[in-house]
Amino acid sequence: MFIDRVEAGERLAEALESAGPFENPIILALPRGGVPVAYEVAKRLHAPLDVIIVRKLGAPFNKEFAIGALVEGEPERVVLNEEAVYRLGVDKRYLDQVVAEEREELHRRQELYRGSQNPLKHLEGKTVILIDDGIATGYTMKAALAAIREQNPAAIIVAVPVAPADTLDEMERLADRVVVLETPEPFWAVGAHYEKFDQTSDEEVIELLKKAKES
Repeated sequence: MFIDRVEAGERLAEALESAGPFENPIILALPRGGVPVAYEVAKRLHAPLDVIIVRKLGAPFNKEFAIGALVEGEPERVVLNEEAVYRLGVDKRYLDQVVAEEREELHRRQELYRGSQNPLKHLEGKTVILIDDGIATGYTMKAALAAIREQNPAAIIVAVPVAPADTLDEMERLADRVVVLETPEPFWAVGAHYEKFDQTSDEEVIELLKKAKES
């Protein structure tokens, strides 16, 4: 159990510092909740911080259940949970609609958080440490990994405070290394493992990215 994202980030930073040093590292956070966690890591490792924007594609009648994810890039990439799409009978019309909605939000966040800059263009040869406040289904993380891998980084490390054990095998296959502090059983939701899990605001993301650049 973590007090909040700041404390989780401090503990994750300590674990990563022990696992390092890393050659030419860059910290990429999944906004919004991953940013306060990643900021603490970037501060501890003296590494640059940026975001990779991924939007969950929610299922019909249950937006919290991921049937896939949309990740920024050139071009943007859709990663689907094919089994869930088939089991729920999700049709192309619904998929097109939810992708369009999430693409609009993705573009809004791109402009708000960093304007025309694109961190994916500067990852070749770097050690990318990909951070979120936790993993649930893993589809947003998988989409981010796919986009990052195409940029030929030296290595990708997935680092999160909490995740279900049954997602780790796939994360270890897609990343070069996985650092997870806690794998509770049963696993209900990421927020259940934090005492304080308020929604991170756009303003907080912008402020932390600004502070990281100034430090």
